[in-house]
Amino acid sequence: MPEPSAMLSRPLHVAIIMDGNGRWAAQRGLPRLRGHEAGTESVQAVVRACRDRGIRYLTLYAFSVENWKRPREEVGGLMNLLVRFLRDQERELHAHAIRLRLIGRQEDLPEEVRRELDRVTNATRSYEKGHLILALSYGGRTEIATAARRIAEQVKAGHLEPAAVDEALFSRFLYAPDIPDPDLIIRTSGEMRLSNFLLWQSAYAELYVTPVLWPDFREREFEAALDEFSRRQRRFGGLGAEEGSSEAVS
Repeated sequence: MPEPSAMLSRPLHVAIIMDGNGRWAAQRGLPRLRGHEAGTESVQAVVRACRDRGIRYLTLYAFSVENWKRPREEVGGLMNLLVRFLRDQERELHAHAIRLRLIGRQEDLPEEVRRELDRVTNATRSYEKGHLILALSYGGRTEIATAARRIAEQVKAGHLEPAAVDEALFSRFLYAPDIPDPDLIIRTSGEMRLSNFLLWQSAYAELYVTPVLWPDFREREFEAALDEFSRRQRRFGGLGAEEGSSEAVS
């Protein structure tokens, strides 16, 4: 698992809980799906902002395992919207050498969606300038449970000793072990919770919550989050620079 960096003026990896699409639509007397459609413009804005600022990894919480409980019409609309988004944005991914990646239970998705996701992820697989990670049918607890099950299978088969299981080894069994943990997690709409998102990886992430609803989140709001991140000192359980130096003197 890549080591976190204590002081970064810009995060290497930003993850976003894109919340507030439904409320945005309700405030305007529109169907919920219109809020999700408006939210795709914010996705495009944030992808551009990451590209312009040299942020290499962007993870978007696009659809959780719990979201399958929503009305069938809304879920179907979200799946169709995802396919349209992939087809519309593929040119941008190629133009800027951005790799599309996925985390979550891809087997839960409709066949047409899986087919389109496979096509775009394969077409962009060689790109390394940027990584756009979509969390689809994703749940942090599900990811951890799946990793634990895979490790148990390795132990049962005699390929792994129980004593060898530590944090570093466990991380290798997560969905995308080569992706560094997020430095910054942004949540829109003002809710103060992680909602089962990147539970293992967020252990030392900086959290930034804004009351702005996701369809209204643009480059200016993203820059405000980055500015706040740059003012924070990340200790990872240790002492900050000032605290450490004062203790050395005393």
